[in-house]
Amino acid sequence: MSAPDWRRLQGVPLFATLPEAGLRRLWETSVPRHYAPGETLRSQGTPADHLLVLLDGTASASATTTAGRVIRFGTWAGPCALDKVALLDGAGHTATFTALTPCAVRAVPRGRFTTLLDDSATVRAHVFRLLATQARAQQERLTDTATLPCEARLATWLLDGLARDGTDGHVPLPGGQRELADLLGVTRVTVNRALSRLRRDGIVGPTESGGRIRVLAPELLALRAAPHTRHGR
Repeated sequence: MSAPDWRRLQGVPLFATLPEAGLRRLWETSVPRHYAPGETLRSQGTPADHLLVLLDGTASASATTTAGRVIRFGTWAGPCALDKVALLDGAGHTATFTALTPCAVRAVPRGRFTTLLDDSATVRAHVFRLLATQARAQQERLTDTATLPCEARLATWLLDGLARDGTDGHVPLPGGQRELADLLGVTRVTVNRALSRLRRDGIVGPTESGGRIRVLAPELLALRAAPHTRHGR
């Protein structure tokens, strides 16, 4: 790599307002970690003593209710910071984070992260704005899950996937149809029927090896989503 390693932190939205000196200090105090597909980065409820900065790879987040139901919150692709809220409220990790692909992580000590917030009003304001934006987006997703039919939820999810990491027209499934069903808040049978309708109408292709869905007609897919949905959010 020609550029200094610390510059990899510049692509993390959480650190957008940090000067170079701050990024260097973060890099120097962080610990490198690597995870293979299927490995757990952090478990729900365990102490959040480090901020996990995902540099490369994709990880999923899920939680298990007291009734034993698994709820899937989505997938995150690097570069990004995972579970920032857990660092602020000290109540433990909000979800179990699992590597879907090989993941390269830098673990920033919680004290180093909170010192950043205490020392800089600019950084503190940026972090709170970012958390507020993400909380609003999560609320919108919950509203969609409660009110939209499955096909509209699926169409919205596919469009979001295209906007995030579907430059080649493919959207990776978060583990399989069961995991996708959990994410959308429906049954596996329901999501299978919705996918079948989209395939029948020529909007998506068959699920390919590696669990990827190819979107053939994104403009038609957008029509299947609810009119009020904000794509690429």
